[in-house]
Amino acid sequence: MDKQITLYVVRHGQTYFNIYNKLQGWSNSPLTEAGIADAKQAGERLQDVSFKAAYCSDTTRAQQTAQTILAANHSQPRPQLTSAPFFREEFYGYFEGNDMAQAWYLAGAPHGLPTFKDIESKYSIGKAKDFLKEADPFHQAENNAEYWARVDQGFDLIRQNPDLQDGDNVLMISHGNTLLSLMERYGQGKYDLSVRPANGSVTKLRLTADDIQVLSYNQKD
Repeated sequence: MDKQITLYVVRHGQTYFNIYNKLQGWSNSPLTEAGIADAKQAGERLQDVSFKAAYCSDTTRAQQTAQTILAANHSQPRPQLTSAPFFREEFYGYFEGNDMAQAWYLAGAPHGLPTFKDIESKYSIGKAKDFLKEADPFHQAENNAEYWARVDQGFDLIRQNPDLQDGDNVLMISHGNTLLSLMERYGQGKYDLSVRPANGSVTKLRLTADDIQVLSYNQKD
């Protein structure tokens, strides 16, 4: 791939688990009324962007957000939506659906770091994934290496799309922790990782053959 693709990465609309402050990785809860509005507002902001392809995780919250955005989009022809597990949020294993503060306490407290922010500040979001897998009694939560091995397959799926040309725009629906993880890996220290990206926010990335560059992050206007 010797082409550059611009990814418009949108965090899905607000869900009930977002309101309840529960970990929501591979588990699913529906979009709230506010979440549907998040998706519609993102669709309005992006309606004049010509998308050649669209991708999302195979979770209802991501698919519904993607379909809402594409329904408002003026691209001709309208791009096909590709759903794949590669684009899912981090898998939290035993802690799926648990209270976020409690789960991160159980992960970090054995290391003297009782909150997610404490873990991220001293180490990294990647280390938080490793600690959560350690704390999972089934050890099924994804650690950092497992997480990126899966997510990188998603970016490779986009890179290998034969219909995409240099300069094309692609819609991608993503998740809160994944956006933070992308900023940690590719944001060159420019972004505050203690604040979660807003539901319905737009992040722009430049995808090349062997790299990802952050063009903007967490925009809602």
